[in-house]
Amino acid sequence: MKPAVPSHQPLAERLRPRQLSEVIGQQHVLGPGMPLRLAFESGRPHSCILWGPPGVGKTTIARLMADAFDAQFISISAVLGGVKDIRDAVERAEAARGGLHAGPQGSLIQEPQRTIVFVDEVHRFNKSQQDAFLPHVESGLFTFIGATTENPSFEVNSALLSRAAVYVLQPLSTDELKQIVALAQSEQALPAIDNEAIERLVAYADGDARRLLNTLETLAMAAAQDKLAEITDAWLLKVLGERMRRYDKGGEQFYDTISALHKSVRGSDPDAALYWLVRMLDGGADPRYMARRLVRMAAEDVGLADPRALRLALDASEVYERLGSPEGELALAECVVYLAVAPKSNAVYKAYNAARAFVKQDSTRPVPMHLRNAPTKLMKQLDYGKGYRYAHDEEGGFAAGERYLPDGMAEPGFYQPVERGLEIKIAQKLRDLRARNAAAPTPDPDNL
Repeated sequence: MKPAVPSHQPLAERLRPRQLSEVIGQQHVLGPGMPLRLAFESGRPHSCILWGPPGVGKTTIARLMADAFDAQFISISAVLGGVKDIRDAVERAEAARGGLHAGPQGSLIQEPQRTIVFVDEVHRFNKSQQDAFLPHVESGLFTFIGATTENPSFEVNSALLSRAAVYVLQPLSTDELKQIVALAQSEQALPAIDNEAIERLVAYADGDARRLLNTLETLAMAAAQDKLAEITDAWLLKVLGERMRRYDKGGEQFYDTISALHKSVRGSDPDAALYWLVRMLDGGADPRYMARRLVRMAAEDVGLADPRALRLALDASEVYERLGSPEGELALAECVVYLAVAPKSNAVYKAYNAARAFVKQDSTRPVPMHLRNAPTKLMKQLDYGKGYRYAHDEEGGFAAGERYLPDGMAEPGFYQPVERGLEIKIAQKLRDLRARNAAAPTPDPDNL
């Protein structure tokens, strides 16, 4: 039985779980035998970071840990707080450990108590602010729990990260969100909601329980005003307008999605590639950025297996610049499908990286004399360009046996064409040219 919660509080707060068994979702960490469940059952809290999108239960889990361990719960918002809030938390934790802490109705209790310091949006704290927690986490003055929507690997100091377990929380599933709708209806006496409207609500929430509950609360008031006995899909669509999805244009989800698009193209799956392209465009990604990424994919993953891909990617970018959204997005879609179904080769990409790595560690080799430019009389007298064979004057436009690498440098073999697309013919041509080189007589240095 949940304790009474003031009715003026938001629905999301009124329905917040008061014990572990009431939590919906996150069973991969809270289910029987799972890490966080074991921590609850052991009675021994440990510092951790809860990483996940909005509305998946980060604050709820932190509060439940404080209740389970009978600990003082201190909440700090990294958006609004600062070093002063951290100092205040340390003082309160020291007082609680010393045996003096607040009891019911403002009374003071003389009994040692643990403290849990919960930092919401911990990634918003800078390095020095995060460092301020370190000595107190190490000494055991308090248990630190951070909540973040950003990748802790990038946003949390490595020193703090090494002292806290990281738990990844997932967006709530469709079934879990439907459970919350049913709970809200039973607790709040909401009007009946038809199945199509529930499906739309769940899709609108996009894995975010808080968003779902706040929407339900708004709908309840609007339905009461319109004296509706049932919330229908048609009415819901009118109230909600076009469905908006959760999308972080510059954060972890953005880079995960562009990664999925790139890998779908590389994996020759046009449906998946289209899906991720539309997901990004629908979420507000800049189509010009998408066009630049498609050009990169054409060069990196299609390469010379189909040189037309690069031209088509550039054309798609130009078409978008001329037409804008939404008309120009069709050209991006056409490009994505073409790149996905085109033969793939990363031979040029690998060759370029190999050449860069070689040059970076190699010495600065002089240009061979026969390859040097000789625009002046003095340079010609110094034998610049002497012995160079003009390929166009040779049989087949190829100077068999001629070397173009620095003297003493072995053939590096950077470029290794694959047996796909046009590179099949390129590979055969290179084999023929190498055979002609091998059969050519060794040049006489005295005749150069």
